[in-house]
Amino acid sequence: MEILLIASLLSLGTFLGSFLSLFFRSVNVGVSLAFAAGVMLVASFTSLILPGIEIGGFWKTATGIVLGFFLMMLVEVLSPHEHVVKGKEGLIKKESLNRLILIVIGITIHNVPEGISVGVATSHSWNTGFPLAIAIAVQDIPEGLVVSLPLMVMMKSTLIPLIIGFLSGFIESIFAVFGYYLMETFKNLLPYGLGFGGGAMLYVTVKEALPEIYASGERETKITLSFLTGFLLMLFLDSIEIK
Repeated sequence: MEILLIASLLSLGTFLGSFLSLFFRSVNVGVSLAFAAGVMLVASFTSLILPGIEIGGFWKTATGIVLGFFLMMLVEVLSPHEHVVKGKEGLIKKESLNRLILIVIGITIHNVPEGISVGVATSHSWNTGFPLAIAIAVQDIPEGLVVSLPLMVMMKSTLIPLIIGFLSGFIESIFAVFGYYLMETFKNLLPYGLGFGGGAMLYVTVKEALPEIYASGERETKITLSFLTGFLLMLFLDSIEIK
């Protein structure tokens, strides 16, 4: 089935990035996340928000955007988690939680809206969902590297970071399937669903990815060019008619 193929792509991208961490001693966090931010920014509009407006109008799509944006804000504010560069976030007391657990929670917060967005976009059409899945899978490769390599250094182990990398991609795949079947079951909610996915990805891009990028202390020229590369890749993939 189409959605299972697309969901598999998401898992493959993250796992490949995690596997590559076996061959690297360091990773350029800012450049990797900038690429991902470029992909997500374009995808939120071309694959989700604009198709939502096309089939359901502005108000339904805007309602979905607001719901997705504020739900992600609520989850991000309340959930204790940790970023590779920015460190700990979340209002709930988290001193007793292991740093590994906090990082895993942070990964999940980032991956869930991506998975849902791919599933919802696939429910809209193959020509919308497949390019989005390809782009997300490509940006998941450096993202998997960013996730697993610091964990390998922190834990002085390889197996558990690889498993965590695989599971983060698998979670993304599960939510892609969930988003797809939810929209297939409630077709009249598709404009809201597309807006929701777009709003959630916008929040992750603006609040999670961009601040992490510029907190990395890396050269801004590399970061900017990486962002542009991700931006153009998603725009190119979205312009291709896939039969």
